[in-house]
Amino acid sequence: MTLQNLITLTTGVSLLTCCLAVAGVHTYARGRAQRAALVDRLTATGQILPAGRRRRFRALDRRLRRTDLGRALELRLTATGLDVTPGEFLACMLAAVAALWLIGQATLAPFFGPLAGLLGVWAAWQFLNWQRQKRIERFINQLPELARILANATDAGLALRTAIGMAAEELEAPAGEELAKVANQLAVGHSLDDALGELADRLPSRELVVLVTTLVLSNRAGGQVVGALRNLTETLEERKETRREVRTQLSQVNMTSYAVPALGWAPCSSWTASRTAPSTA
Repeated sequence: MTLQNLITLTTGVSLLTCCLAVAGVHTYARGRAQRAALVDRLTATGQILPAGRRRRFRALDRRLRRTDLGRALELRLTATGLDVTPGEFLACMLAAVAALWLIGQATLAPFFGPLAGLLGVWAAWQFLNWQRQKRIERFINQLPELARILANATDAGLALRTAIGMAAEELEAPAGEELAKVANQLAVGHSLDDALGELADRLPSRELVVLVTTLVLSNRAGGQVVGALRNLTETLEERKETRREVRTQLSQVNMTSYAVPALGWAPCSSWTASRTAPSTA
């Protein structure tokens, strides 16, 4: 009888262990799936970076993100669309500043070393502004199509969150990437006002502010989103054509502003060469 009880106890413990093992494997697999989904959402929202290449200066990047300067730099880099972390950008900028400082100090004079370093900081910041402005211009050109897609989707009875997700899939970069971030922020629990507000902060422009304001007010008051978006589409199309005409008319003025100093410098350089040629002979 004792042996029979021992066999029964052993069998029960074995079955319990197997059940716990199966439950543990199931919990582990479900946790990995949830973690992968969370990583995908945070990657799309820009809170973490995709695992494409190995990131450098991780410790510097973590410390920099805790500061106001790091958060502002991260927002600026996100607006440019560059696949660079704030830590990597700061390290590269400091290296360039140090190199320019040494070159200016060695080739010219010690006084020109700090000036060359400041020139490097200014050039790096202007590069970010240039990249950001290019991305904003491309995004503004896509705004009429974006408003049209949102109007058609809401006219078909879809919610505004669903319409934003559809627009993110149909539009190309940068509008598709930015709307994908907004859609993923909405998926993880952000409000529509906060998600669209961050979009307007990343890519500041009057046209985008008007679109964001229209969507936020329509979502709050429950007004006629379709009519507002259709009117906004026509307005954005007209502004797009106006911007194109203004850019075309100003292109001649810009070329003249570059050509006049060049034409003035060429005779001066030739006159200086003619004056110095006999003395050198």
